[in-house]
Amino acid sequence: MRKTNFHTHTYRCKHAKGLDEDYVLAAIGNGYEVLGFSDHVPWPYKKPFKTNTRMDMDELDDYVQSVRYLKEKYRDQIEILLGFECEYFPEYMDYLKRMIEEVHADYIIFGNHYYLSDELNEYYGKNTDQDIFMDHYLTGVIDGLKTGLYAYLCHPDLFMRARKVFDDKAREISEMICAYAKENDVILEYNLEGMRQSEEVKAAYYPCPEFWQIASTYHNKVIIGVDAHEAGSLWRNDYRKQALQTIEELDLELVDDIKRR
Repeated sequence: MRKTNFHTHTYRCKHAKGLDEDYVLAAIGNGYEVLGFSDHVPWPYKKPFKTNTRMDMDELDDYVQSVRYLKEKYRDQIEILLGFECEYFPEYMDYLKRMIEEVHADYIIFGNHYYLSDELNEYYGKNTDQDIFMDHYLTGVIDGLKTGLYAYLCHPDLFMRARKVFDDKAREISEMICAYAKENDVILEYNLEGMRQSEEVKAAYYPCPEFWQIASTYHNKVIIGVDAHEAGSLWRNDYRKQALQTIEELDLELVDDIKRR
């Protein structure tokens, strides 16, 4: 199994740090064969809104040029890909399709963080203690995946950040996500940054053991995502080792690559 990562952020998202090249050097140093940059996509908000979770529109060109430069500079040492982590915001999907064509993105991954838009609703990691937002989370996942745009679904169990207790509603949502993923050959991400955050606060956010037990019953495809917000994340082999062990024990179908655009 090759060592790959398609979930890598940059300082432009305002909650990651370090130079783009730092991530590349860390990946090379720790034996990665593929590094995909997938910073949070900028959206052309129609309302006056200042985000603190993604790059601004005027940073897009710099991001694209930086990744292309690094791809060429290190082409003999590692494969570098240009991607984005994107939500499903119905109002902005025409823009998204046009943008990823214009910049020749290699792929996009699906991070379901907000209902309809972050200019309208709070982060799911803060509101899924309410059943209505659990329903919105599920609807967003299914509707987004139906577009066929995304290479895989990031942290599918992110809703547990606010839900905290894996109750009947959490089980219902998990069953429906895993069933849809199996029926439609969707890859689910086992997220290492979630492991780090859970360890930090001594609480099981995600990956959620109960969610992945359900995924096991469907024998879902799974990919490991570092979700790197600093170069040092790419050196955390302890989390990767834990993830590999869990995935093997649950008899999930581990994959190390994604479909490129």
